[in-house]
Amino acid sequence: MGTSTRFEWRHFLVACLFLFLLMEGHAQNIKPVPELNAHVSDEINLLSPSQRQSLENYLADYENRTGNQIAVLLTDNTAPETIEQYSIRVADEWKLGRQGVDDGVLLIVAKNNPPGLRRLRIEAGRGVQGVLTDMRSKQILQDVIAPYFRQNNFYKGLTAGITAITSTLDKETFPENTQEKQEEKAASWSPFLILILFFVIVLIRSRSARRFGKHGHWGASGIILGGGLHDRFRDHDDFGSGGFSGGGFSGGGGGFDGGGASGDW
Repeated sequence: MGTSTRFEWRHFLVACLFLFLLMEGHAQNIKPVPELNAHVSDEINLLSPSQRQSLENYLADYENRTGNQIAVLLTDNTAPETIEQYSIRVADEWKLGRQGVDDGVLLIVAKNNPPGLRRLRIEAGRGVQGVLTDMRSKQILQDVIAPYFRQNNFYKGLTAGITAITSTLDKETFPENTQEKQEEKAASWSPFLILILFFVIVLIRSRSARRFGKHGHWGASGIILGGGLHDRFRDHDDFGSGGFSGGGFSGGGGGFDGGGASGDW
């Protein structure tokens, strides 16, 4: 190998090392994806707690009724990435929507992004792009959300934008939410199960009374059975009075391919 050839290889290796270090430094500086634990993730307190809860309740109810999963992420910025690069990473990691249906939607607001990185983005799953087209997403961002954001009325803008997204999705027919149907079916059986349990306890009581012939002996046993049942219903009442506790929120494995639109205000 000649001197010139060794010189060229040396420069090539140095260039490769420099590129690797540059990419490694960029990877370390990119914004991490937050953990998914709610339909509305507000990292910058853009909304009041009551406003955030109102949007959360609306989106949770919509998902229960339709199966379509919509999430909102409110963050400070996406630098050094553009909002498109960051939002597709978020959508892929959160896996919004149902697997095989791909009916997830991500609405992301990067409030302090510089103009070149954009501040608004709708990321549409593959399964909803037939109705929530790139053009429709752009229209929602520019004509529905942005006018309110220019007035610093972020809650009103998000409310209007989310309503526009759900009304658009409602124009398409998606597979039924089988999980909701199963929960409704299970709930419809609850009164019958309670009635059966009541008759079982009455039957045990009646047989115990005939067997022992003394109310005193049965009384102790009855108090134990009745008291246990009462405690169980009391615990259930306490849980119900505490409101909806969640139990976790996660995506179902939907797929994204970059469909959607970006905007600003």
